[in-house]
Amino acid sequence: MTSELDTGFLTLHEFVKAAKMKLTPMVWDYLVGATETETTMRRNRLALDSLALRPRVLRDVSKIDSGAMFLGKKRRLPVILAPVGSLESFDPLGGRTVAKAAAEFGVPVMLSSVTKMDMEQISEAPGGTHIYQLYVRGDQAWVDARIDRAIAAGYNGFAVTVDTAVYSRRERDIAKRFVKPWRAAVSGMEQVYQASYSWKDVEHFKKKYKIPFTLKGIGTAEDARLAIEHGVDVIYVSNHGGRQLDHGRGSLDVLSEVLDVVAGKATVIVDGGISRGTDIVKAMALGADGVGIGRLYCYALAAAGQAGVVRLLTLLEEEVRSAMGLLGVTSYDQLDKSYLYKGAPSVAEPRVHSAFPLLNLDDPGYGGR
Repeated sequence: MTSELDTGFLTLHEFVKAAKMKLTPMVWDYLVGATETETTMRRNRLALDSLALRPRVLRDVSKIDSGAMFLGKKRRLPVILAPVGSLESFDPLGGRTVAKAAAEFGVPVMLSSVTKMDMEQISEAPGGTHIYQLYVRGDQAWVDARIDRAIAAGYNGFAVTVDTAVYSRRERDIAKRFVKPWRAAVSGMEQVYQASYSWKDVEHFKKKYKIPFTLKGIGTAEDARLAIEHGVDVIYVSNHGGRQLDHGRGSLDVLSEVLDVVAGKATVIVDGGISRGTDIVKAMALGADGVGIGRLYCYALAAAGQAGVVRLLTLLEEEVRSAMGLLGVTSYDQLDKSYLYKGAPSVAEPRVHSAFPLLNLDDPGYGGR
């Protein structure tokens, strides 16, 4: 067990400040940035902020269960640590540290194929639930070989990211001339493989393999319907944290139409700007089965390694339990859209850190505005 209680962090925004102080300007801008105008990233926050909560009172909330089921097992929170390809930029052991933190706390982790450490080394973290996420960098035989390796290494699920057919223009990186090490080795031909991945490849996977299959990057009801028709097990609503298509919709604005189509035929998770316990509760009230967090746990990873990630999740849990109790519910199955009010005015300009008002974002020393 790590000493997460000894990290000294008492609020979530403190992780952001600590990470900013430790990371190089290039890595920091990579972490907090998005594509071109960063409109999609801001709309992720706007979609969350435009949902207000409708509390009910005089209910017995003395016992609250903030855990949830995922892949047939009860998890401590309905949270998945999303795949981030640059984890070694935040901690020397990268994915292995994250996997150990996820196992210690009790949530699944989706590990990116764009890591320095072999998938077998990462999956050795005991007691965890590991899902392997693939960026397609080869032909069908190459993809099958990766799936076979993941199954042999004991991964509990397999995911393919489908919103990166064309690599986006992330201007914070371009302006700093930052050549990301995990992208530098990608050849033009390898990007063609990602661009040509299609529903035929999904059909091939479902015919050949029994491991739970996730498509990450679903952004419309139309594609959610196709995913259901192809037998996809987990539909992951995501816009890559605003890092791919500029001027897209916020993920929570997409979630309802996807859930209407899925109608319980698959597990649905969502990410995009999730920064607070109330964000998690809002997604669950809409009907999601869980949420993904990416930037948020990377701040904690950079700030304090494994103990930092565990501490961040503990604080998120406290926020979730507080929100549930004040809404008058003791479990997620009691939540529905009646606890939400759509169209509430935003009280802050949506930004990557607008959920943390105690950060002085006007101070150039903090960055990430």
